[in-house]
Amino acid sequence: MRESTPFKAVVSLIILVVLLALWQWAIRANNVPNYLLPAPSDIYAAFVRGFQTGIYTKHLITTLTEVFLGFGIGLVLALILGLMIALNRTVETYVYPYIIMFQSMPKVALAPVLVIWFGLGITSKIVTVALISFFPILINTIVGLRSADLDRINLMLSLGATRFQVFRMLRLQSALPFIVAGVEVGIIMALLGAIVAEFVGAESGLGMLLQSMNTTLDVAGQFTILFILSAIGLVMSRLVGFVGDRLLFWDSSRKSRVTAKGG
Repeated sequence: MRESTPFKAVVSLIILVVLLALWQWAIRANNVPNYLLPAPSDIYAAFVRGFQTGIYTKHLITTLTEVFLGFGIGLVLALILGLMIALNRTVETYVYPYIIMFQSMPKVALAPVLVIWFGLGITSKIVTVALISFFPILINTIVGLRSADLDRINLMLSLGATRFQVFRMLRLQSALPFIVAGVEVGIIMALLGAIVAEFVGAESGLGMLLQSMNTTLDVAGQFTILFILSAIGLVMSRLVGFVGDRLLFWDSSRKSRVTAKGG
């Protein structure tokens, strides 16, 4: 018998409450200093204080702006270039080797260089996010567009279908699950890229604030930011998954996932 979604939510909430209670008790019972590991009550106090003063809101807006702008640019470029490489052998021959070379390069290592080129402002973070989120979407787009069955393509062409009709009705349908999977990976990597770029050098952002709190030993504040980032990642992942489930309503694997979620 499958449990309903509300039942699963209640069980998850109970587990969370129990874990937090054990955490709180262990900290107080063993007199653990706050600068080593704060209690949940201290983290909650830092959370409330940070939003009351507006400091979290300011830096959160900066980080989200970097993530969504950078991810949007990376997504568009990946789809366009992936389409060109997958459908044009000439472009693949001359461009794809350089894509592989650049993919093997650690993009995080480019963050200091991008700060030098574009400054400490938001531009260098957007470029870093775009680069990091670009490759998983690009590779999945290429693989997806090439996954269409060759016999079906030849059959459609023999029946008089145009290249565009083959692309729209067959290649794109085959590629969508791969593209959605790439987007699900890329959006999380975009958030990680923004934080790493802010570590290297930034005027504002949650990554910069996290590093600043590290120098002042504000561990409770650091845990608060970590929880905020975790919540952002979860929301973005669920949002992409929700959109993907609606786009791929015909995909049996997505249907089974929706059924499992819904109980």
